[in-house]
Amino acid sequence: MSKTNGAGAGPERIAPALEDDRRCFACGPENAEGMQLRFQYGDGTASAVWRPSPRFSGWTSIVHGGVVATLLDEAMAHAAIAAGVRAVTGRLEIRFRKAAPMDSALVAHGRVEQRRGRMLMLSATVVGEDGTLYAQATGKFLAE
Repeated sequence: MSKTNGAGAGPERIAPALEDDRRCFACGPENAEGMQLRFQYGDGTASAVWRPSPRFSGWTSIVHGGVVATLLDEAMAHAAIAAGVRAVTGRLEIRFRKAAPMDSALVAHGRVEQRRGRMLMLSATVVGEDGTLYAQATGKFLAE
């Protein structure tokens, strides 16, 4: 079943844990300056397609690396939510593979790999629509 956190974007709303803060820089629908990511959820997975605007550039033609890092972190956080867990980042390790271009959509995908008590191990990728891998990450998140 497809689930989203965007109003009217899917058959079912998920992520009630996010209802308390609609101003999140990455996914907050009420943050006009933010990225306004909208996630699709699976079983311990979350994916979002995002088109960068000029305010998110590093150099003229590439997305700022910190923004790519945000995509990775947020995809992992939402994967935890898809698994029914509200968690915060404890450790984030990123490997940048190629500069992400400003002129095409990016797809962020996060996955829960393992859970041990309050600790979740997750992974994420940012790829282009053509499948080009721009960055990948692993993270350790702590469940609240």
